[in-house]
Amino acid sequence: MGSLLADQGEPPQFLQVYFLADYNEQVDVRLGILPSDISVGPCRDILFCLQDMLHETNSYIRSLKFALQNNSSPSFSVVIDADRRPHGEHERRFNAPACNEVAAVIHGEEHNNRDIVIRYRGGSLRRISETHRSYDCLQYPLLFPYGSDGYHFKIAIYQASSDSMSTSKTVSRRACSAYMFMVRESEFNQLHRCRQLFLQFAVDMAAKMESERLNQSKLRTDSYIHLRDGLRSDSDLRNLGKPCISPSSYTGGPRYMHEKTQ
Repeated sequence: MGSLLADQGEPPQFLQVYFLADYNEQVDVRLGILPSDISVGPCRDILFCLQDMLHETNSYIRSLKFALQNNSSPSFSVVIDADRRPHGEHERRFNAPACNEVAAVIHGEEHNNRDIVIRYRGGSLRRISETHRSYDCLQYPLLFPYGSDGYHFKIAIYQASSDSMSTSKTVSRRACSAYMFMVRESEFNQLHRCRQLFLQFAVDMAAKMESERLNQSKLRTDSYIHLRDGLRSDSDLRNLGKPCISPSSYTGGPRYMHEKTQ
């Protein structure tokens, strides 16, 4: 993600398109990205309706526009916290009136490494952490037009059964995706109506599940006894390589099978 406004002489891109004063100019910029054979006719009307809908309903667009219009200093940054702040904590907060818990406007560099920092102008593109609560709605605004939170580490399990084999108190990426993809006869699920965009979203979620399952930094592989024994032995250390230990949450892995057969 880049800055709120484009540098002088540079065309607006990505997020910066939302802050052009003229809505027709915004549509023209978006149409310029599409192939020429589909950028005319009904496509323009559809794109204008979708753009107008996002301006009206998306909490992030409203908050960023509000911050941009109410800050005279070009040195400010907008920080979207990786995790929600506790209710009642308002230090350094600057929220749009119609939306709480979205973003804070700060001066300086006071933020966490997983927070999304959007500068007023300048700076290169910055990678958004896949575990950030805003990743899904920022990457797929048409799937989540209201800007609702996606998956993050602190989603608590609601009314977990006491006889459950899992001791975790938070929802995993896999469980969250299963809940989102579930077909419910009494409820409308917009994800199932989005065709290729839904397929892209599903592949993205699968990649994040694998990344979460194989999070080697949390497994502390260097502390395992077999690795220590290998280092203490007389074998050639160049042949040891780097062990990858699958956690018990990795379906089908040795630790998973061992846990399920106890």
